[in-house]
Amino acid sequence: MRGNYKFLLLALLIAFASCSFTSKKFEDPDKDKLLIQLITYLLDQGHFDPKDINDDFSSNVFESYLDNLDPFKRYFYASDIKEFESYRDKIDDEIKAYDLSFFNLTHDRLLKRIAESKEVYTKILSKPFDFSVNEDYSADYEELTFVNSKKEMNERWRLQLKFSTIANYDDAISQQDVDLDGEESKSKTKKSTKKLESDAREATKKSLDELYDYIEDRRREDWFSVYINAIVEEFDPHTFYFAPEDKERFDRDISGKFEGIGARLQKKVDGIMVNEIISGGPAWRANELEVGDQILKVKQEDEKEALNVVGMRLDDAIKFIKGPKGTVVTLTLKKVDGTVQDISIKRDIVELEETYAKSSIVEKDGKKFGLINLPKFYINFEDYNKRNAASDIKQEILRLKEEGVEGLVMDLRNNGGGSLQTVVDIAGLFIEEGPVVQVRETGSAKEVLRDKDKSIVWDGPLVILVNELSASASEILAAAMQDYKRGIIIGSKQTYGKGTVQTVFDLNRMVRNNTNGDMGALKFTTQKFYRINGGSTQLEGVKSDVVVPDRYSYIDIGEKDQDNPLPWDKIDAADYKEWENYFDYDATINKSKARMATNEQLKLIDANAQWVKKIRDREIYSLNYEEYKKEMQINEEEAKRFSKLSEYQTNLTFNSLPYELKLMDKDTILKEKRNRWHVSLAKDVYVEEAINVLHDLKVSYGIKSTMINSVED
Repeated sequence: MRGNYKFLLLALLIAFASCSFTSKKFEDPDKDKLLIQLITYLLDQGHFDPKDINDDFSSNVFESYLDNLDPFKRYFYASDIKEFESYRDKIDDEIKAYDLSFFNLTHDRLLKRIAESKEVYTKILSKPFDFSVNEDYSADYEELTFVNSKKEMNERWRLQLKFSTIANYDDAISQQDVDLDGEESKSKTKKSTKKLESDAREATKKSLDELYDYIEDRRREDWFSVYINAIVEEFDPHTFYFAPEDKERFDRDISGKFEGIGARLQKKVDGIMVNEIISGGPAWRANELEVGDQILKVKQEDEKEALNVVGMRLDDAIKFIKGPKGTVVTLTLKKVDGTVQDISIKRDIVELEETYAKSSIVEKDGKKFGLINLPKFYINFEDYNKRNAASDIKQEILRLKEEGVEGLVMDLRNNGGGSLQTVVDIAGLFIEEGPVVQVRETGSAKEVLRDKDKSIVWDGPLVILVNELSASASEILAAAMQDYKRGIIIGSKQTYGKGTVQTVFDLNRMVRNNTNGDMGALKFTTQKFYRINGGSTQLEGVKSDVVVPDRYSYIDIGEKDQDNPLPWDKIDAADYKEWENYFDYDATINKSKARMATNEQLKLIDANAQWVKKIRDREIYSLNYEEYKKEMQINEEEAKRFSKLSEYQTNLTFNSLPYELKLMDKDTILKEKRNRWHVSLAKDVYVEEAINVLHDLKVSYGIKSTMINSVED
């Protein structure tokens, strides 16, 4: 299934540079044709790996576009697809001629089929479902074929609607049981199964009616953006067209302030998935929403019924999830473990202040260590001298040194990247001087970005924590420390694998005498990163020295799992020397691996990750309620096996630095945030092992130092 995987949207390495080709101007009275001219020219002249727009390219766009329009295959008929097939190898010719015939045909047909489908689902939902019948529903949409007749279309809709309704039916029965067990149960009357089924059907219909209201509100340019992105995403998964509304949203996100729940979302075929919780935001404070949760329904505080967002375009769903400060939104979630849960979040102004670096003193057996969490490599693009990740990290290290820490953990888990300059400067805090990363763009010689400052802020033991969501700049820092043998990397088998940089370009800059209104912007890939050893981080990411399981271990979420990623390649290594120190890395890594192999918490985490994979991959569901209920109960029982995960407790103690303790006297919110963070860290098996590794490194350093001193004597 091709999808709009906008994983790590704001964690990209954004380069707001002036491009050499902006002197060319375009003008065309037809906005759609003008847009194709602008985008194809930019991609041909500026993309890192320009594509040949040929018949193969055309066929891929054909598949991707139709998949985006009708992922559930419940609109188009096989006869429609057969008619469209005549364009399969002609889209490339249309692009070059700025011809919109294929788009016009599919757009008009889609609107017709959507209108027909509304009549279909309305008729089906007017009659009761029989949940005693033994039949199954397949959620494997990729394997579905387009139907040949209205009878087959009705059957497809019937099964999909029955699947939605049986979930509502089960929710209604469960809620009634809870209500009847409550204190006021005596005054309540138990509804019949017939009434519960009717209510469940009505809930399904109401959700669809609301969805179709918004679909019908979509303008032609909204659908045209889908077509444009089917074209540009053939270049790579991070090349994307921002329609004017999308560009405004992007600008707001870059500015660091907006109103909403504080979560970043990704469109999946069966729902909206949470891929990031913004630190300090409402969702973070509520502490119930998790990365990997799927949002099924959304309800406003003044509404009685929730809106089903399954199948809804991401931008449309976000409109309901975001909202004014002070209002409450209720989300129906399919949790990572497969259970369904409602949570309510009070919206607020979301500031990215909490994505700044923060640190803690960690105490174990009378020894002090330092931990720095960096959620993002942030920067002020207008003035680098203002607050940025590098200057903050340096300050935190200096503060930790004042407290006498003996080792340092850099936590880059879930860090999607950010500024290239900051990662170079941060790496420089741990080495004397030398190359940090190599950058190359097509047709140009590589550029080696170096730390030129000979001073070292931290020369002690160093551990870097990563996971599958550590991407881009995080991978640059981890790779550099690994290549220099400056620190030990602990985490997932490999990091995300994004080794590319994108430019966001305002298309209005290229239009002469524009009377077409805002043209939006294009984000496209212009460069690739390479480690100082010459290998790319693209696809392969950074492989941890010590691999530990986590809940994402068996889920496909990396760059290699996206559509059309750029390939891995290698260039010449930069001129660098490994860190000259006394740390015994090999022995320390072996000790860590031995501990990991016998750690019961990690074994349970791995079992949970495998179970999550099993739940997520499930495609066949019974539409017989007795069987459906049994399956749900089995899931609930299996979920109880993993309740001990949240009970784990380390023997570590975490404390804020003196400067923060003073701030907490006046800022109770900061105190609450840090307390919660420390409670989480105290349950964190990965941090526990990082501290163990630092202890081992410190011991190896001390032994070897003593040996050398005795020789000199």
